Amino acid sequence: MVATFLLMNIGFFCTIISINGNTRHLWEEMLKIRLIGIIAALFTGWSLSAAAQYEPPRTESGKPDLQGYWSNASLTKMERDPEYAEYGLVFPDDLVPQLTRQHPQVVRQATDDNQVWKALPDGSDLAVGRGYNSFWVAPGSSFALVKGEFRTSMVTYPEDGLIPYSEAGLKLRRENRARYSGVLSDQVTMGTDGPEARALGERCLIGMGSTGGPPITNVRYNNLYQIIQTDAYIVLHIEMAHDVRIIPLTDEYHRAEITPWFGDSIGHWDGDTLVVETKGLHPLHGERHYVAALSAQARIVERFTRVSDEQILYEFEVIDPVYYAEPWRGEMSFTASAEPIYEYACHEGNYGLSGILAGARKLEQNENN
Repeated sequence: MVATFLLMNIGFFCTIISINGNTRHLWEEMLKIRLIGIIAALFTGWSLSAAAQYEPPRTESGKPDLQGYWSNASLTKMERDPEYAEYGLVFPDDLVPQLTRQHPQVVRQATDDNQVWKALPDGSDLAVGRGYNSFWVAPGSSFALVKGEFRTSMVTYPEDGLIPYSEAGLKLRRENRARYSGVLSDQVTMGTDGPEARALGERCLIGMGSTGGPPITNVRYNNLYQIIQTDAYIVLHIEMAHDVRIIPLTDEYHRAEITPWFGDSIGHWDGDTLVVETKGLHPLHGERHYVAALSAQARIVERFTRVSDEQILYEFEVIDPVYYAEPWRGEMSFTASAEPIYEYACHEGNYGLSGILAGARKLEQNENN
């Protein structure tokens, strides 16, 4: 089987060898992508059995050692893209290289949308979400590999890979967003009357895109995490906006009088799995959550299991009858990183916020003249 698989790909490798010049970087990326697909196809079965037999490093008290730097960067996002609906939760192994090459973020990182040095873009790239050129982003270059499978979404249940909002939940979400932007929409909307109308991440209050969770997801850059562990606490240090979640290992909630940004989290060990239960998110975070709105009744359960020297399996469940028709679940992987977390100086470089508000005031002045 291995020989057959390699023969199927020999033409691709010969093409790679013959390429040089200006397209070399693109083909190097394609080679890396193809190798990822080959390795996954050969070792999927091995990965599943190895995870079951894996013995994690342990702390002095005998608990699995989760400490270190980890990344959840990948092309896989929380909900399944309609383009991938036909595949279900798992991509077919033989299609992974092609789908990876075609992914807009991979193309962007390889070509930077064919921008010309010192030439202004024509604006056509804004429709696909450009906020930075590719030098500044690091979304990952492969789909998430979870339990030996390349995944189409983090959401594993419902089976369609979509967050199961109820009709009442969708209506409430639109109304919450409209309170800050004046626009009734299913999309993230922001106003320009003042900084309070802008997103929390844009104001440098917490990271954008639910990088701190719960539940945790990834974004286009700053996907590193540091886990610090003692017998009494687990600390999640998040690269985006230098957010920190301090999780006591206890069975009692302690924050009845306050509502932290990321809620009141407590943890315990279930065998070799760290289980974190959270309630009581700050209402501004819950109402305007980038990924999934959460009410005061919400309860989020997260599970962290070290399955190899290089990977932590992250699982979560969201229970919130105010917004959702049923509880929903998801999975993703944290992959070991040799890179540390450097300072994220959000306020110091946040020229965009003042520029947006100043521009809005200028438009109002022009309209009144």
